[in-house]
Amino acid sequence: MRPLNLLLVGCAIFGMVSASVAADTIEHRIMFAEYGKGPNRLVEIDSSGKVVWEHKFPSITVIFQVLPDGHVVYAYGGQPTGVREINRDQKVVWEYESKCPQVLGCSRLSNGNTLLAEQGPCKAVEVDKDGKVVRTTPLTTTEKGYHLQVRNVHKLVNGNILAAHEGEGAIREVDVDGKMVWEYTKVENAGEAVRLANGNTLIACGTQKRIIEVTPKGDVVWEFGSKDGPDLNLTWISSLQVLKNGNYVVGNFLRGQEGKGAHAFEVTRDKKVVWTFADHKLAKSVTTVRVLDDK
Repeated sequence: MRPLNLLLVGCAIFGMVSASVAADTIEHRIMFAEYGKGPNRLVEIDSSGKVVWEHKFPSITVIFQVLPDGHVVYAYGGQPTGVREINRDQKVVWEYESKCPQVLGCSRLSNGNTLLAEQGPCKAVEVDKDGKVVRTTPLTTTEKGYHLQVRNVHKLVNGNILAAHEGEGAIREVDVDGKMVWEYTKVENAGEAVRLANGNTLIACGTQKRIIEVTPKGDVVWEFGSKDGPDLNLTWISSLQVLKNGNYVVGNFLRGQEGKGAHAFEVTRDKKVVWTFADHKLAKSVTTVRVLDDK
């Protein structure tokens, strides 16, 4: 594959960012899933902006996870639907085919098992390396159509499941039996939520164009929205990553706003944007974005 040096990395050369952006240029090696008007694919770019690896998904894919050995796990829709793990030679090294209508959320667990978010009916299914289902946790949502029932799912340190119910606009934590122990509702198109070390929850509020941190009681204690970064063209907050330095990497799905603003950005707790990814020649709109060089 021929590398493309098309990425505008770093805030200073973006040319349209606000004064809140840091003066120093930060470069990141990243991977992103493109979906929408562009091809549905997985792309890795190095810190200089070159495409170094690309993978075409077999069908609709919006969520992936990069493993420590460089392999990638992703959920795919279509017929069939399920989760697969590929290596950098594009070979499938593990795969689980689901019997539900669609799977779009997944995560590899610390025990080596894989958690997938099945839709229709909505549930979290844990599968071992041999493809055996070891646990099924029912998830509750008011969304009737399977396509928007659930997106990203994360298993918490207490063993519970934290699920983002996109169509309903709700984040719920349930125990292993599916009993709800916590929820936050009235967000729009929520694609991901992350439980922070302080016990609060960071939520991607989709088409509300904001990221919020809420306490267990449901109080919003931190928020970043369009007014905090007007030149980012926040459109659809689609993914979240907490870096080791405490900053957040945010995916901004530019559906209907292609060609304007940032596909992704890194923001500090004091709402300073220190990095952006905004290469509109390379990508039309992206969903999940992950920084790979987090040290």
